[in-house]
Amino acid sequence: MTTKATVKWVKDRVFEGTSGSGHSVTMSGAPAEGEADAGIRPMEMMLLGMGGCTAYDVVDILEKGRQPVEGCVVEVEGERAETIPKVYTRIHTTYVVSGRGLDPAKVARAVSLST
Repeated sequence: MTTKATVKWVKDRVFEGTSGSGHSVTMSGAPAEGEADAGIRPMEMMLLGMGGCTAYDVVDILEKGRQPVEGCVVEVEGERAETIPKVYTRIHTTYVVSGRGLDPAKVARAVSLST
């Protein structure tokens, strides 16, 4: 399976990203860096994508395992390099999965399979 996305430079440091499914998002630099506050920061988007993927997997795995999952929150925190390119040097995820009667071992397995 191939996934496609396109990012187009709009102006200044504003970009429009469009997914293969046709959904769009505006990305821009931070006001603290003298940029327009026109959208989400691209590096924040990476964390959101990672969090969304793993949350989707965890819920899917638990539901397929007939676990009574009612909520799933993934907190994602990234540390970046000080110099350009300011790549992530560390990413930490915290999972909060809720539901009455969840088997903790099955939740831990779902998280492990997703990371």
